[in-house]
Parts: sequence; structure tokens; C-alpha cells
Amino acid sequence: MSSEHSTPTSTAAAGASIQNGSTAPMLEVDGIHSYYGQIHALKGVSITVGDGEIVTLIGGNGAGKTTTLRTISGLMKPRVGSIRLQGKRIDELPAHDVVAQGIGHSPEGRRIFPRMTVRENLELGAFLRKDRGGINADMDRVFELFPRLRERVGQKAGTMSGGEQQMLAMGRALMARPKVLLLDEPSMGLAPLLVEQIFNIITEINSQGTTILLVEQNALMALSVAHRGYVIETGNIVLHDDARALQQNETVRKAYLGEE
Repeated sequence: MSSEHSTPTSTAAAGASIQNGSTAPMLEVDGIHSYYGQIHALKGVSITVGDGEIVTLIGGNGAGKTTTLRTISGLMKPRVGSIRLQGKRIDELPAHDVVAQGIGHSPEGRRIFPRMTVRENLELGAFLRKDRGGINADMDRVFELFPRLRERVGQKAGTMSGGEQQMLAMGRALMARPKVLLLDEPSMGLAPLLVEQIFNIITEINSQGTTILLVEQNALMALSVAHRGYVIETGNIVLHDDARALQQNETVRKAYLGEE
């Protein structure tokens, strides 16, 4: 795949405004290099996400997708580069302060607390907040998005199905009331019908005003809900374009959409 970025043809206002420089991005990842020991995992990754956008990051296994989200959320520290949220640098902050600034992270593999109830998991998502009324309102919002969680509110999270645990992981991230929600492989291991349901909910979360950066192995589904997309290969961003254009890109179709 070519290492040159294509020219975006976005019809999404947020994406277009970022490209012509008229609006500062909600999230700006600028030239980050991240390492696992001596392994150079991210090699100058730059991504922008506009206020109200869904932006997706697609790529193969080991390309650096999860590492990018872990670096944004403060679980890893870049050796080079910067990360800004609404213009404020956050890459030097510990992970809990990154959450406090407005980054919510639903990680790969869900990482719920299996011995705690659904309610206790959701309450942990709001552990930095002091506004009890707002927390209760946001829990009601989560239950509206995920009615199954209301039905399971007193159940131990580890006894729920994979789809229910994914809903809980997303709901827990929302309880921090994030400005930007990072979603890492939300469809992993789910039946096709549940995958469609999860992506409908992602669209609904975005329509309610939450900006989303989505990492997803199912590139077709990711591009169907995103405004813009980036393609990452071996720690490098190799392509960036409007999501519809990426769906029509011949190289992307062959490499990530399963076409011959």
C-alpha cells in the first residue's frame, strides 16, 4: 500500500474543516512514537478527530491499532510526539488524569470486573466524578442505550454473555462522561446480529454528541458508520480519507474488506 496519504473528499463538516484548518480538532495525535521495550510499535502516528465525528482506525493484526488507543488513554507513554484534547496536551498526564480530562476507553477484550455486579461496574466508570445527580442521569442514559444492562443490573458481570459484557464495557466508559470515546474492537467475538446492534448503538452514542475514535477489525462495519478513516500498517499511517472513499479504494477493498 502506498505510504502517501490520499486527498480527503469528505462531505462531513467536521472532517472537512479539520483538513482546511478552519477548526481545531477535538483530539489531535501528532507524530507519536511508542515502544514495548525495544520494539518500536508506533512510528510517527498522526490522527485528528473533529468534534462530533466518528473516526475509525483500521489495519491488520499487530498493525498498532490497540497501541494507538492505549497511548491516547495514558496507559502507554509516547517517547516522541504529543497528544492534545481540545488543544490541551494530555500525553504527559497519568492515565486517571487523562480520564478526568475527557477520554473514555472501552478496551479490547472488555476488561470488565467479573465478580462485581453490572451496577458496580458502571459506578466504577464514574469513580472520578462527584456529581451524584449527573451520575444517576448518566446511568439512566446507559440503560436506555443498553436495556439488557438494566435487566441485569444486580447480576455478576462475569456470568453474562459476551455481547452483554461488551455493552457493559461501553457503558462503563460512558459513565465518565467522555468528550472522546475510544472503542477497541467492540464487535470482537460477537454473533453477526449482535455486531449490527452494537454498531447501531455506536451511531446513537455519536448522535447524542460524543466524539468517537473506533478501532475495529470489521473494516466494512467500521467504515459504514464513520465519517473518516485511517489505515495503519506496522505502526505507520499509510492512508487517510473520507470513509466512503476508503470503502471504494481498491487497495483497501482487497486488503481489509475481503475482496479478491
